[in-house]
Amino acid sequence: QVQLVESGGGLVQAGGSLRLSCAASGRTSRSYNMGWFRQAPGKEREFVAAINWSGDSTYYADSVKGRFTISRDNAKNTVYLQVNSLKPEDTAVYYCAARFFISSSSAYTSPDEYDFWGQGTKVTVSS
Repeated sequence: QVQLVESGGGLVQAGGSLRLSCAASGRTSRSYNMGWFRQAPGKEREFVAAINWSGDSTYYADSVKGRFTISRDNAKNTVYLQVNSLKPEDTAVYYCAARFFISSSSAYTSPDEYDFWGQGTKVTVSS
């Protein structure tokens, strides 16, 4: 089992930035493909960004491309999501997820493709 804990959310004005972190613990003797998703009130969980196990492949939703950057530090068992130029429509609870079967590809965009989830960190963007 892998436990994931997100942090870094908060209230920010439109145009602002945050850095979200996802720390993994438990079975961390190996690295996992990781993803970030978000869920706004009354909406389904949607894909935001993903990174492969080695960190050399990333994939983004069109809505965040150019504004968000996913990265990882395997020595610290931590994945990051740098979120810039925030918009009110980015308001959501942000979740990180780990995929048990690793791949050189990062293009895993469905929640069903991930096996472990954190509890989420809330991001609120005011206009």
